Amino acid sequence: MSSESARTLNVTILDREFRVVCSEVERPELLDAVAYLDKKMHEIRDIGKIITIERIAIMSALNIAHELLTTRLGSGFDMSEFKRRMERMEATIDAVLTE
Repeated sequence: MSSESARTLNVTILDREFRVVCSEVERPELLDAVAYLDKKMHEIRDIGKIITIERIAIMSALNIAHELLTTRLGSGFDMSEFKRRMERMEATIDAVLTE
């Protein structure tokens, strides 16, 4: 089985189990995302004002989207652009070292 092949992974978010398909390479990032989402959903549930799972999920998604947009557009920096620049720099360094 190659590292790129898809595998089923069981994850738990807000005390509910879900099956997700991902490659072995994506697994660590997916588990980080699951942990982050689970933490956000528990925080919202523990406030006590929102009861249904659907509303907790929507409020969590809204909060995470706000964090992302704030980082990309305002008070932070664009992480995806940072990663692209690092990859270009790495490719340039590799090309020079190969010569």
